[in-house]
Amino acid sequence: MMSETVETIDTEGNADTEVSATGGAELLVREGDIAGDYLERLLDLLDYDGDIDLDVEAGRAIVSIDGGDDLEKLVGGRGQVLEALQELTRLAVQQETGTRSRLMLDIAGWRAARREELRELGRTTAESVVSTGEKVRLQPMSPFERKVVHDAVASVKGARSESEGEEPKRRVVVLLDDED
Repeated sequence: MMSETVETIDTEGNADTEVSATGGAELLVREGDIAGDYLERLLDLLDYDGDIDLDVEAGRAIVSIDGGDDLEKLVGGRGQVLEALQELTRLAVQQETGTRSRLMLDIAGWRAARREELRELGRTTAESVVSTGEKVRLQPMSPFERKVVHDAVASVKGARSESEGEEPKRRVVVLLDDED
């Protein structure tokens, strides 16, 4: 089965290659399998226990590691170790497939819990901006964190958000929708 690749630009201005539905699901399952094998070898080297779960959601492979006592060490402060492991895993997948991966890695449920915290932060900040009229600059965040906050702000009528600054100090600014 042939698949078509399409280059897109994400909200941070990064080029990304996606595979169309004709062969996309098969490629994403393969990405998940490659990532799972890579992470299983890593856990073995570290002598950590963990169950690896593979899934495909919203056009990307999702790999989760749960169940081990030492897994918090693989998350690190504010998810920094998790982000680094995700990038290494994406590189391992790219080396095998020849295609840039958008794989998402979660360890010990950290990313899922962080997503909920950020949704709440985005929603409450947007509601505050709408009621006070004062814009709010949030602390610097990773691209994953900013995306979750932008989506939460977009759900509040009368508020909008934008990113400002340069990595690694790029942050979300929440302001009134009619403000320029």
